[in-house]
Amino acid sequence: MNDGWFDGFEARHHEVGGLHIYARTGGHRQGPPVLLLHGFPQTHVMWHRVARHLAERFWLVMPDLRGYGDTDTPVSDRDHLAYSKRTMAADMLGLMRSLGHDRFSVVGHDRGGRVAHRLALDHPEAVAKLCVIDIAPTLDMYESTDMRFASAYYHWFHLIQPTPLPERMLGGDPRFYLHWTLGGWGATGLAHLESQALGEYERCFCRAESLHAICEDYRASAGVDLEHDRASRAAGQRVTCPLQLITGERGVVERLFDPVALWQAQCNGEVQAVRLPAGHFVPEEAPGATADALLRFL
Repeated sequence: MNDGWFDGFEARHHEVGGLHIYARTGGHRQGPPVLLLHGFPQTHVMWHRVARHLAERFWLVMPDLRGYGDTDTPVSDRDHLAYSKRTMAADMLGLMRSLGHDRFSVVGHDRGGRVAHRLALDHPEAVAKLCVIDIAPTLDMYESTDMRFASAYYHWFHLIQPTPLPERMLGGDPRFYLHWTLGGWGATGLAHLESQALGEYERCFCRAESLHAICEDYRASAGVDLEHDRASRAAGQRVTCPLQLITGERGVVERLFDPVALWQAQCNGEVQAVRLPAGHFVPEEAPGATADALLRFL
């Protein structure tokens, strides 16, 4: 590890409802708590550069979501409820409460943004502010599917196929698939990745149990998560806290959707929109600008 790699942060497992969640915590002990959630195909280490900027003002909690990194990979079920965003959000609420934080801000990239969205809907009393990075609402993205989106986000339709098909296909050469994904969705190939982070992604992604859990995450999004989202909309649930949207100008979300309008339709207040010169992996491609935007918002 290079000098400065998460210096001052504690890394350990936390038991929450029988699940062992691996997380790093640290920063300003008296600062407002902020929960940072990673996406696919990564782990909490994607926040390393951003955390350096935020640590002087905030107390940071950076977990691995269930099925990712060094957090447990629970056995799933026919309806994939074990990997629903509602279940993942409950994990994160339990983690924060176990650390003494009943109210906190949440920042989520990619899959972590979808968990953060569900957390804000299910537990509005707990979420002070919400930032989602380079996503539009899951339901809107699925309902707007066309050839352009299906081609760009083919993994949304590949990973949801019945087990063990996608698991076996990814498992044939998981390192290649990981590099293809990390390099193809960014704007600079793999150049934006720290060597330590890439090593961690390889270690954690290239395991059979992780590949299965990741597919379960996507299967849940194409099934039970959509049921939950439709029920929330039918009930008139909206995000009640301030919401910031950060997108990459060269990413698929900006190219194929109107993410500001889509999020505005799901919020009570105004959406604070920030577009940065990046592809999908905004916090790693533009860490300084991402941190600046978060500092202004949080």
